[in-house]
Amino acid sequence: MTDGAASVRRTAGDRPRVAVFRPDDERLDRASDILGDLGAEPVTDPMLAVEPTGDAPRSGADYVVLTSKTGVELAAEADWVPGDATICAIGPATADALEAAGYSVDVVPDEYTSSGLVEALVAEPALDGASIEVARSDHGSQVLTDGLAAAGADVHETILYRLVRPDGSGESADLAADGDLDAACFTSSLTVEHFLAAADERGVGAAARDALDEIVVGVIGEPTAETARDRGIDVDVVASEATFEALARETVARLGDRA
Repeated sequence: MTDGAASVRRTAGDRPRVAVFRPDDERLDRASDILGDLGAEPVTDPMLAVEPTGDAPRSGADYVVLTSKTGVELAAEADWVPGDATICAIGPATADALEAAGYSVDVVPDEYTSSGLVEALVAEPALDGASIEVARSDHGSQVLTDGLAAAGADVHETILYRLVRPDGSGESADLAADGDLDAACFTSSLTVEHFLAAADERGVGAAARDALDEIVVGVIGEPTAETARDRGIDVDVVASEATFEALARETVARLGDRA
């Protein structure tokens, strides 16, 4: 990190400021608590809001894949009944939400990503020719659906909700432009895109982009890292596992290395 307001603040003993962009619900509260426990000052700037479509997962599929806690909650609110389907969760948070809603969980991949789930399902002996219902947001990775289709499955996708940028987002972009942000934790490609859009909307696009080169940028997953790099952002940390806990811990650790 170059000399600037952020490094001066840490030298003075203040907590480093770390931006977090999770939706404005318990996920943001949890992320804030995690960063606080790590000795950071969380800058909560929600970059995602959920707009339900009113649709529910299609019934009758052999496998049903859910990729988020939000998707599970919307399916449960729609009184979705999985029947005899094998239920697949992309990671432990989704699995926990399924169990909390009263659903069983049959498959959770070792790697909590779309490619990890494809790998886990390709190992299923009955996958070739099976029908798979993928129920998720409108910004789901094509890696999942394309990978399952390439393995011989009949894949159908249902969009349960759309992810939009909330009105008023972008405080973190202003802080970054002013040299008053130490790190940013991006949890998806869309949070990267929405951060940059918010910065442009506030008239600090160029300054915020320059600031991202000076602070620690942490991301979840290679797709998010690729999106950031494609937009000229240097990525310092790709979390070792696809959880916010790992992202926060490793981003704050990198800050410590730079102090």
